Amino acid sequence: MLADEEGLPQFPYHPDPVGTGSIVAAEVVCACCGRRRPFTYVGPVYAVERLARALCPWCIADGGAAAMFDAEFTDASWQVPDDVPADVTEVVLRRTPGFAGWQQEQWLHHCRDAAEFHGPVGADELAAFPDALEHLRLEMAGVGWSAEDKDWYLQALSKAGPVTAYLFRCRHCGTHLAYSDST
Repeated sequence: MLADEEGLPQFPYHPDPVGTGSIVAAEVVCACCGRRRPFTYVGPVYAVERLARALCPWCIADGGAAAMFDAEFTDASWQVPDDVPADVTEVVLRRTPGFAGWQQEQWLHHCRDAAEFHGPVGADELAAFPDALEHLRLEMAGVGWSAEDKDWYLQALSKAGPVTAYLFRCRHCGTHLAYSDST
């Protein structure tokens, strides 16, 4: 397992979980390994046990927390394209920090792989990612909105909500993707 400059494990599908807010610098005695750790996972945990703010990033990365508690860190109800290998989905669900959204989170895919999650974004942040904006426009294509309504909605996006977009990046071609969510 690789580690970053702070000694945290690296997550290929969530490269900056501290920056996205899924992992925070807060001491925890991990419910999995029992060790006192300087970082705590604060994202969603889908398990029978109540594990909010009880796991360290190292036990997520090595799969120990998923195995011990039969836990997933992202809801498995999102649609995975048929050409994405099952082991990729397994890594995203059970060895990658999830993230909190307004409704049900989704993990986006591109180039036969899961994409990297880069965090919640609003209209200001999305301006630097025209490919992600186009992805959002395609998402809205089936809604039946006018071009003006789509433009209004995209301008209303805010990193802190109540209408937020979630930015992803393809690990292979670098394309940025996004989906939106609201309260």
